[in-house]
Amino acid sequence: MAGSEPHPKAGQPVGLLVDTRSADRPGVITLRGRFGYLESLKTGHAECLWQAVRDHDALWTYMYDGPFIQETAFAAWIAACATSDDPRFYVILDDKDRALGVAALMAIHETYRVIEVGNILYAPALQRTPLATEAQYLLARYVFENLGYRRYEWKCNALNASSRRAALRLGFAFEGIFRQHRIVKGRNRDTAWFSMLDSEWPTRKASFERWLAPENFTSGGQQKSGLSTIKGVAE
Repeated sequence: MAGSEPHPKAGQPVGLLVDTRSADRPGVITLRGRFGYLESLKTGHAECLWQAVRDHDALWTYMYDGPFIQETAFAAWIAACATSDDPRFYVILDDKDRALGVAALMAIHETYRVIEVGNILYAPALQRTPLATEAQYLLARYVFENLGYRRYEWKCNALNASSRRAALRLGFAFEGIFRQHRIVKGRNRDTAWFSMLDSEWPTRKASFERWLAPENFTSGGQQKSGLSTIKGVAE
């Protein structure tokens, strides 16, 4: 928990003074890594993304939208996402320029310098790959180092065990459950909240970069040390 100090007049405990400058809003960008890159989502990505996610209905269970039966409906969803300012969507592409997933920066509060990563959709071909992790590293680095946010959030359906595991593996801290937080697709959603702070980012960044380093992978592309292991050593 953040520290406190006595109020200069009332003497009651108050939060520490912070830099009150506003953060920047996420924009049109390309974030390049070793295994692939992210760029702003465009309608032209729809066809490749459809081929990557079609007939995988389980990808949509905890999403606000989908699953999509027809490519036209999916393309319309991509078109709407591509023009959205909050959430601001980015597409994840591999080193062969294949679009394999999307993620969004959302719930944007520039004044408080708080932002969330969400609407994460990873095709089966992206899941459990180095690029899947690298994409989250690239977004976190952009949020903290380029945009100037002090709190980075991850929220998911409390029943989404894989998303909760991913948040912890990536270095987010579990904060609790918001009960009856949403109604999604006619069903109750309790929401699990996670966060990463700017003060924690240097350590998290070091863990990501040690994991992503070429020497952590065999010639066949298999990791030698897991991110959770590296993160534990770094902390």
